[in-house]
Amino acid sequence: MNININNNDASMTANIKSSNEQTLTTLGFHHIQKNIADCALSYLGKRYAKELKPMTDVHLIQMRLDETAEATALVRFGASVPIPSLEGMETIINLLGTGYLFSERDFSHLAQFLHSCTQLMKYMESKSGIAPIVSRYASSMMLMESLRSEIERCIHSGRIQDQASKELVRIRKKINVNEERMKRKLDSMVSKHRSIMQEQVVSQRNGKTVLPIKKEFRKQVKGSVLDESGSGQTVYIEPAELSGLQMELSSLQAEESREEMKILGDLTSLAESYSREIALNTETVGVLDFLFAKAKYAAAIDGRSVRVNSNGKVKLQRARHPLMGPSMVPLDFSIGYTYSSLIITGPNTGGKTVALKTLGLLTLMMQSGLLVPVDERGEMAVYEQIAVDIGDGQSLEQALSTFSAHIRNMITILKQANPSTLVLIDEMASGTDPGEGVGLSIAMLEELHHRGATVVATTHFGEIKHFASATSGFENARMEFDTVSLQPLYRLRIGEAGESYAYSIALKLGMPEHIIDRSKSVVGEALTKNKMQDVAEEPQSQTDGELHTTVPVSMEHNGSIEHDAHKSVPSETISSNDRSPVSDPAPAPIRAFRKGDRVYAAYLDQAGIVSEEEDNHGQIGVMIRGRKLKIHKKRLRLHISADELYPDNYDLDIVLESKENRKKRKLMGRKHVEGLQIELPPEE
Repeated sequence: MNININNNDASMTANIKSSNEQTLTTLGFHHIQKNIADCALSYLGKRYAKELKPMTDVHLIQMRLDETAEATALVRFGASVPIPSLEGMETIINLLGTGYLFSERDFSHLAQFLHSCTQLMKYMESKSGIAPIVSRYASSMMLMESLRSEIERCIHSGRIQDQASKELVRIRKKINVNEERMKRKLDSMVSKHRSIMQEQVVSQRNGKTVLPIKKEFRKQVKGSVLDESGSGQTVYIEPAELSGLQMELSSLQAEESREEMKILGDLTSLAESYSREIALNTETVGVLDFLFAKAKYAAAIDGRSVRVNSNGKVKLQRARHPLMGPSMVPLDFSIGYTYSSLIITGPNTGGKTVALKTLGLLTLMMQSGLLVPVDERGEMAVYEQIAVDIGDGQSLEQALSTFSAHIRNMITILKQANPSTLVLIDEMASGTDPGEGVGLSIAMLEELHHRGATVVATTHFGEIKHFASATSGFENARMEFDTVSLQPLYRLRIGEAGESYAYSIALKLGMPEHIIDRSKSVVGEALTKNKMQDVAEEPQSQTDGELHTTVPVSMEHNGSIEHDAHKSVPSETISSNDRSPVSDPAPAPIRAFRKGDRVYAAYLDQAGIVSEEEDNHGQIGVMIRGRKLKIHKKRLRLHISADELYPDNYDLDIVLESKENRKKRKLMGRKHVEGLQIELPPEE
């Protein structure tokens, strides 16, 4: 999977590439976003945290790291930064200029916001000496004192004040007079009708004042029945003596409502005249809230700033994965100085994958302007792409094998790899035949190195770590393991190759010792066989002039190997620089050539394997590059004797016979098969 790192910074004008969400998820970046969002107070701060993406501009990244470090210092010193919560401001920002009439509640939120902005500006001004970068944000904010004072003059505690307008003062005075007259009238009527009231309580029905009269006495009270109780025993009557006063009150209340709407309309127009300033302050508060959310998270994970570069150099001391907590063993890591590709080996559950993810996640965090949990004086590289192959990538829908998923990922990585790419590969050569997988893995590592990419890969295979130890630009590393306690130590040792510790683990867990010994024996036999075949099959170099031979196609052989009493006589070694002229025949051999000897024919400048011993004419059968040649013994020189090449009783047919012929010969030894023939190479 591949990620092209984004830059979501509003001030950044460089080209922005799309990111791969699967890679961000694989490395755990979304968890970092959520943790920062949880530290934010405002809706904007939380939004910016969730939209956080890595950047590629080295100078911008360093600037973001510096300002985050500055804010973190304030947090660590115990400062309580008065960040406004922005409660209600999202609605106001979205509706300003749309013709919407803001309510008393909206203006209460706006007034609180303006008041908090004033507090924040004063606070940051007082910190300009120790936090100059962060303070500059607040210095760009607007006070808007006239808007704030007008809102506070007109609205208090969510209610429009009487002094908001002269007309409102007049209307509310008349309402107060009317309500006082109604109160006196009601007191008089309650006293008069006390005996026929169901209860001594005045209530409201449809906005009108009514008396609860017992049903049988309803005729004694003049007025309109507006309601009746569920039992039918009580009727609610609006007395005729109050109806006139109530009509007058309703009229006054309508006037009051119209005047309040006018006041709210005037305040809305005033607020709209400050739309730009309100938007600027809101945006700035959101940015500062986001910045201090990053600072709070940095303080929580003990994050620190690092130096950044664009030349692939990484040097970290005591790096920790921010999602693993304090139990993680810190990681010391470096790359990009004397090597650009690192191969990590070690046992399962030993921390290899965690090491990969730690490097990947810390790189994403750093390129997002976040402090990372490392010791002081760390250095990290900025990459345009982070290419990751961690996990088997299988899906039920596509039914891809583990190996196919790896190959698909690697094809994508190879297409985009360049000197500004960080490649993280987990378990190279897994999911297929080890030989083929190792070969492909080494070829891919070579290609990635050729393209200048920074590569960190994990593997179990010794061939890959041997390749790394012998190749310029590559280095090995291992995860430490305690073979006594059978516990991984999770410490990374760069410059040392690791092992799987399979035998140690199996023995400690109770595997019988004789099975362990047999396993070692089987592995040893297989290695010996492979080495013998490597000698016989080594192709001739086309570049360095060294002497090699290819796999010979065998002549039929039914006899056994005879051993010479003089096999201790040392053989003569032939190098690429030891060339005899064609006219000079080889000196006579010290002993007769035997089947399986590696010999050198100077006149051909070729080496081969003796496939047929000397005949009556002194001719020796030699297999060279798949051809059977008859060469006189005087033209041959012993290179390596069969005794040195093969163990006792070694079946030379493995070397001299083709695989197909060996199968046929085995079948013919059991029964007659019509038409079955063994094909031999022609003699020359």
